[in-house]
Amino acid sequence: MIGVNIYLLLIGVATLLSMYRVFRGPTTVDRLVAVDIMTTITVGLMVLFALYYRRIIFLDVALVYAILSFAGVIAFARYLEGGL
Repeated sequence: MIGVNIYLLLIGVATLLSMYRVFRGPTTVDRLVAVDIMTTITVGLMVLFALYYRRIIFLDVALVYAILSFAGVIAFARYLEGGL
């Protein structure tokens, strides 16, 4: 399972880079995009866990988490625009 280790390393690097943008982002929109990237990374991590442990339930959890994070980002973006 050396491929999984490489994927986990890449996911770790991507998480660190997006966390840097969350803390150092010049605007709120940059921070929102970084949080959206981190939720996408989390979904990818859940899919990797589903493949590694051969448990289909992780795919269901990843799908629900992706839908909820998408809805949350859209709601926060609408809030930033001033609309409701």
